[in-house]
Formats: sequence, structure tokens, C-alpha cells
Amino acid sequence: MNALVENIDFSIYIQEFKKQLKYLFREKYNYNAMGLTRDFPVELVDEIMDLNPLSVAIPKVYGGRGIKVKECLQILSVASYESLPLSLIFGINIALFLEPLAKYGQVSVQQKVFKEFIENKAMGGLMITEKAHGSDALNMKTAFEQKQEMFYIKGQKHWQGLSGVADFWIVAARESKLNGELARDIDFFVCENNKEHQHIPMVHRYNNLGLYAIAYGINEVDIVVPKEQKLVNETTGIKLMLDTLHRSRLQFPGMGLGFIKRLLDESLAHCQERQIGGKPLLIIDSVKNQIAKIQAAYTLCSGMCLFSVNASGIDKNVALMSIEANVLKALVTDLMQESAQISLQLAGANGYRLDHIAGRSLVDCRPFQIFEGSNEMLYTQIAEGIIKLMRKAKETNLYDFLKSYERTSLSAEYFISQLDLSVDNTLKQRDLILIGKMIARVISFQFVLMLEGFNMQLVEITRQSLLLDLASFYGQFNVQNDVNPILDYEINSDWTTF
Repeated sequence: MNALVENIDFSIYIQEFKKQLKYLFREKYNYNAMGLTRDFPVELVDEIMDLNPLSVAIPKVYGGRGIKVKECLQILSVASYESLPLSLIFGINIALFLEPLAKYGQVSVQQKVFKEFIENKAMGGLMITEKAHGSDALNMKTAFEQKQEMFYIKGQKHWQGLSGVADFWIVAARESKLNGELARDIDFFVCENNKEHQHIPMVHRYNNLGLYAIAYGINEVDIVVPKEQKLVNETTGIKLMLDTLHRSRLQFPGMGLGFIKRLLDESLAHCQERQIGGKPLLIIDSVKNQIAKIQAAYTLCSGMCLFSVNASGIDKNVALMSIEANVLKALVTDLMQESAQISLQLAGANGYRLDHIAGRSLVDCRPFQIFEGSNEMLYTQIAEGIIKLMRKAKETNLYDFLKSYERTSLSAEYFISQLDLSVDNTLKQRDLILIGKMIARVISFQFVLMLEGFNMQLVEITRQSLLLDLASFYGQFNVQNDVNPILDYEINSDWTTF
């Protein structure tokens, strides 16, 4: 199968794609066992891209499958089962380049770029982040000026996945005004990296802790692009950015599902095969509890995928869907890290190797809790968003509000005691984070309840797991921790003087 085209049955394709990835990663190249090797072998990437997986995110009119969210998530999930870095590469291309290009790009540019993806295995990414302005994207310093039919863009970006590798970039910049100040709004431009005046070099490569297959670094932007390469926003560039980033966050469960399922399968097999005193590890009660936690994560991620399919298509504008997008991104990445921690612990000493699935997974999934918005920030925003809605409804009790809120009307009743909290806009951020974590779990459990016919044993495992989480957060909230660090901590704190 050399291409994924419209008339190929996707269920057949995805099974063949799964088999091929397993063969490539575990037999032909055995990349994951190489441990410290950076970058995928070129031959491995070529064989993967021969199957044209990114055509799921290209419109049918340009030879793709039509950007069906279900197919995009399946590609991400199958990839992350074998390799989380590969899935992230696909995620960058799909959510941060191909989908915004399909929605906001001008036709002449779409025709050329999509043809390169279909025929020549091209890749693309998005440049927003700057050294001094990570999550503070609205204050980015990359600037542009328009001179006749051309845009001149200058600045510096960093931590973009596929730095120095991508064939195309969407670059974010603010317009430089006559008085030297930068406009508040943000505009986005497509650049073709192999063209002389559009090339963005990576001037320094980062020695990233995990995700060795992906190049990250500092990128110097000094390019000139024609006006047709500017993305056309519907209202403002900021809303275009929110629509793009929220859609990307809504598709994180695609990467999370395959990753968590692999850890679950590996941990289950290990705990059934590993003998302790002549009996399998799985008979130990704490081990059963740990495995059940990974199964709860798998179940929650499954519900999130269903929600994403219904909510995140490019025919919808998700700029205002901040609560849902933040819930999916923050919780699924926390679940990925928790599952990796459990998997490594169950694997014992062998798990603490970079060439072991658990050790590698631990470091590979850790940045997912940071990029595209740190989870602490996102949980804070979730809580603030719900409290704002509560204020409009003149409600102060969290449970009383959630039982009538659209996203939790089915799930809140499962956690009545744990949600019986009085909240308002005077809470400290540490308490907002706790409330955000609680809300994220209740919303996600409703997504699970929407999975009609889903394994009820898994649903019950998930309910009990969330009950424990919520009880813990409830207790922490009621303690009202208000400790702050002291700068002169060394005063009277040397134990040897006592």
C-alpha cells in the first residue's frame, strides 16, 4: 500500500499501518532499543511516510481523506502505541499545520503545499514560542512589515518540534507600526523552507531530555513571503490562534490513547509473567490497584477521543471552547505521566533503562505536561472559567452548579460528597488548580458515560479511581494550605548547630 487515498477502506488501512509500524520499530530498525540515538533513521521515516499517513489531514479536493477527526485520532493512537515521538510528529503536522492551513490558507498556497505532502512526503510545523514569551504569546516580539505585495518577518523562535527539519512553517508575528510599537493582534504566515528568502535556519539545537527523535532548538526568522501566504482569519488573529491551539489540545487524547494502551499491555504482560515466590506479580493487591489505575486512564482517554471526534472538526470554531480543550490536554497528559510512573515501578530495575518501554516513556511524555500550556496554568483557567459561569448563575456551591452544567450534568451525581465545596473568585491559585483538577475529572467521566455499550467493568474501575482522586483533592482544599517560601531560609537552619 503506497498511498492512503480516498477510495481505500480506512479500517483496512489502519490495520496494515499498525502492522507495518510494529515491524519497522520492533524488527527492521528496532529504533527504540537504540537508547541514546537522536533522530529517526532517514530510511525509517521514508518507509513510514510511504504509507502517506498525513493524508488523513488533507482535504479530498487535494487528494487527501477529508480531515475526519476520527481518522486523525486513529493515526495518532496507532503511532503512539509504537512510538510517542512519531505520534507527536504526526500531531504537529496535523493539528498545528495541515488543519489551520486547510481552514485559513489561501487556495493557491493550499494547492501547492498539499501536493507536496501527498507526493513528496513533506512536513510542516508552527512557530509561536519565543525565549522570553512562552505561554505569554500575546507579547511575542517577532514582527512583520508589509511592503507592497510582500511581508518582511523578523524574530527568533524556539522549542518548535521539527526545527531544522520541516519543509513548511506557519510563523506567528505582530505587525510593526510606524511608531515602532507592535500591534496587539497576531498574524500567521506560511513559509516554504527550501526557498532562499523563506528559509528559517535552526542556529542552535537543544539537547532535549526525551523525545530524541524530534529536533528542537533556536530558529532565526528573517524571511520575505508574498501576500498570498498570509493566513486569512475570520475575525482576529488571536481567535485564529485560539481556534488552532484549542483544536490541537482537543486531539491530545489521540496521542494519549495508544501510549497508555501500550503501557497497559506491557504492564499486564509483565505482571502476569513475573514470578514472586512462585506466583505471578499480579496477585499482589497493590499491583492490582496500580494496573487498575492505568485501565482507568485508558478508559478516560477513550471517552475524550469520542468527545474530540464530535467537537474538534475544522468545520467548527473552537476558539471559545477553552474549558473543554484545557480539560483534555491537561488531564490526558497527567494520565500519561502517571501511567508511565506506574509502568516503570512495576517493571522494577529493568524499567529504569532508556531502552526499556517504561523508562523511555517516562521521559518522553513528561514535556506533554508543559508544552501547549503548562498544566498548572490550564487547570487554573478551567477553574476560573467555571467560577465565572457560577457567578453568572449566582451559585457558590460547586456540586449544585455542576449537576446542571452541560458537561457534567450526568457525571456530577457520582461524586456528590467530594464536590460539596463553596468556591468563589477569591481563591488562591493553588486552590484554583485543585478545583480545576476536580472539574477536569468530572467532565471527563461524563465523556466516558457517553460511550454507549463500553465495557462496564472499566467504567466502574474508572469511577472508583476518580472517587479516590476527588476525595484527595477535597481534603487538600479543606486544609487551606497557605505556606510560602522564605528567601533567607539559611538563617537558623543548619542542623549541625543544634
